[in-house]
Amino acid sequence: MPARRCVIFAGGELSELFLKEIDHEDYIIGADRGALFLINHGVIPDIAVGDFDSIKPDEFKLIEEKCPKVIACDPVDKDLTDSELALDLAIETQPEEILLFGVTGTRLDHTLAGIQMMARALQRQIRCSVMDLTNYVTITGSQALVQERGYTYVSLLPVTPEVTGITLQGFQYPLTDATLKLGQSLGISNRLTSQAGTVTIESGLLLIIQSKD
Repeated sequence: MPARRCVIFAGGELSELFLKEIDHEDYIIGADRGALFLINHGVIPDIAVGDFDSIKPDEFKLIEEKCPKVIACDPVDKDLTDSELALDLAIETQPEEILLFGVTGTRLDHTLAGIQMMARALQRQIRCSVMDLTNYVTITGSQALVQERGYTYVSLLPVTPEVTGITLQGFQYPLTDATLKLGQSLGISNRLTSQAGTVTIESGLLLIIQSKD
């Protein structure tokens, strides 16, 4: 039976606070250094994947000893990032939801790639989110429920050149049948007015970014 939710810990910025988000029924994937982070904090991932070029040989040996399954890739010949390899494995489990930690950090290229690859899960009708200490990012091509998670702002950014038919309910600044084009800042720094709001669009792909300073 497919897992309801798959949780990925990648090798970017990680915090012990993220461990509280794990449910005992989650299918857990550790990508590269993310696998070592989990093991060092008493959580055994169901699978570890990556080129493991950022860890020492003895640390990799620990991962091999602890994890039920390890997929090690050549760092030169592989075409995908460790996070993307983990996402592909998560999609194969056919979960209802995928939650990613450690895909943001100081490397802007890896951060953008981690956020953009959520669209691959959406193509399979799988909800996908990226979470770090100051942001919670989701993507939608139709309708999304935005729940109060302790973040101050909710911003909307188009992924496609144009997103049409944007309607917001439960927000301080409502929109009705609006259009956002790539590069516009109209959707920045909105706020929820209750415990949840809805974002509905007619066409395109839209990032929903909950954030705090």
